[in-house]
Parts: sequence; C-alpha cells; structure tokens
Amino acid sequence: MDIDLSGRIALVTGAGSGLGMSSAISLAQSGATLVLWGRTESKLAEVGSKILDMGRACHWYSVDVTEFELINDNVKKILDRHGRIDILINSAGTNIPQNAELVTYEAWDSIMNINAKGLFFCCQAVAQQSMIPNRRGSIINISSQSGQVALPKRAVYCASKGAVDQLTRVMALEWAEYNIRVNAVAPTFVKTPLTEKMLEDKNFSEYVLGNIPMKRLATPEDVANVVCFLASDKSAMITGAIIPVDGGWTIH
Repeated sequence: MDIDLSGRIALVTGAGSGLGMSSAISLAQSGATLVLWGRTESKLAEVGSKILDMGRACHWYSVDVTEFELINDNVKKILDRHGRIDILINSAGTNIPQNAELVTYEAWDSIMNINAKGLFFCCQAVAQQSMIPNRRGSIINISSQSGQVALPKRAVYCASKGAVDQLTRVMALEWAEYNIRVNAVAPTFVKTPLTEKMLEDKNFSEYVLGNIPMKRLATPEDVANVVCFLASDKSAMITGAIIPVDGGWTIH
C-alpha cells in the first residue's frame, strides 16, 4: 500500500529509541515532517540525523512527558514553527517488572505517569491547540497486548495499558465531531531496549514465544507499518480501534 504523508506534521513522543524511533523513521519515509520528543537529546539527535539524511525536515526537543505543566508550552513551540500538528504518536513508555505483592508506590507512579497520564495530556494539548481548531488530525497511541491479557510481574503495566485503551476509545468518541481519529496499536513483545534484558531470560523468552501462534516476536517495523496506515487517509473510517500486532497472542 502506497502511503503518502507529504505535507503532514507529525509529533512522536519517546522518539529516541524503540517503537518511537521506528515509527518516526517510517513516517518520514512516507513523506511527513517530523518533530521528535524524548528525554535524551543525544538519542533524539541520532534519530533526527537519520531523518534529515533522507531529505525530510525534522526537529527535536528534549521533553519529558511527566513534566505535565510544560506540555502545553512545548506544543506551542511546535505550532509557532510549523503552524499545526496533523499526527501525534504517543510512544513514550516504561515498565518496572514486579510481583503484585511487591509493587512500590514509586513504581506505580513512574509507570502510570508516563504510560497513561503523560499520554493523555499530550493528546489533550495537541487536540486543544491544533486538531480541534483545524478540525482534523490522527492520534495513534502505542498500547500493548497487556491492555487485554494478564502478564506476570506486570500488574501496573497492564493497568496502564488498559487505561490507554479506554482513553483511546473515549477520546475517539468525543473528538469524532472534529474529524480527529484516535486509535491505538497493541503489540506483543518487540525486541527493544525496554524488553531486551527481559528476553535474555530463557524461561521468559520461551513463555513469550509459546503464547504467540506465529512463533516470533514482533519487529519495530511490524508496528511502524500499522502506525503509518493509521496516520494516513487510507484509514479514514477507523477510529476508536485497538489494533493488535501480536502474532495471535490475544486470540487464545
């Protein structure tokens, strides 16, 4: 499928690595102008340089989505430069594996603040300042199969992704009148810096592959392809969807 995002302005959070990085690169390959947010400027610069080398416009800013009071100001900076935001990819995320009886207040707050609260207020700021006034936009939240299935040592992570799924549905419902589409992509395990150490555990890796009927991990490109589709007009009638990219895990 030929996806053309020429002329679109796309903001990607968590763009310095993992699914944020792969999504940003795929959006750029499809013609979009990119704005990258992340906490580590050196990583953003590396991704941004790859996009610039493609001949695409790209800017990046060190932004922590848990600094909630700064989100609106950081969105305004993008609007001052580009005039609007057409696409928002919420990819910033974290996990701290703990058995449920050992979850700490600090771990709960860290996971929820990034995965759910930061995501929501990024959506709100972009919608308020750009997408609602312009009456168009596509928001894609990076969720997880964990929003639908239980995983050991991931009580808080599963709760956060369940929240992402429901927030996605509610925002899709409320903002449909403005022609804003809000969807989520729900991958299975992907080999990224977040999961690499977990998957080095042989027992855990066998558990994961044993639950995926297609018997392989997802690749960052598998996820990025769906992100680009949802960002484009090819998906113009899709909103409020949670699209699994899980090799069949959630059909069990």
